[in-house]
Amino acid sequence: MKNVISMEEHLNKNGLRSLPVRDRRYAIRHPFAADATFLDLETGASADGVTSDLSMGGCFVCTSKPLAAGCRLRLTLRRKEQILEALAVVRIVKPRVGMGLEFLDVEGRQQSTLERWLEQSRSDR
Repeated sequence: MKNVISMEEHLNKNGLRSLPVRDRRYAIRHPFAADATFLDLETGASADGVTSDLSMGGCFVCTSKPLAAGCRLRLTLRRKEQILEALAVVRIVKPRVGMGLEFLDVEGRQQSTLERWLEQSRSDR
């Protein structure tokens, strides 16, 4: 008999997965620098930073003003006149360093920008 874990068991009381971060990642991260601005959808607080890595599932934003884990935000990434906008959630916070974000929604036309950036970062290696 397989050991099956229900979604409720998999999520903690805040709706966040209780597995270590590295076990949650489902896409390879690539070093990637882009200017980032973000807006907390609940409070309206905004700040900026720079990405250090990027994947199909999210990114890490280096910022002195990280939002709290679980915050949902509107993220805008800019690189060489290209823009990517996404809805995201903060999955991990490293105080005074930044925050790891998981993309919740990337619109179709934005998806092609994300794929192009990842392809470029793979070919730059």
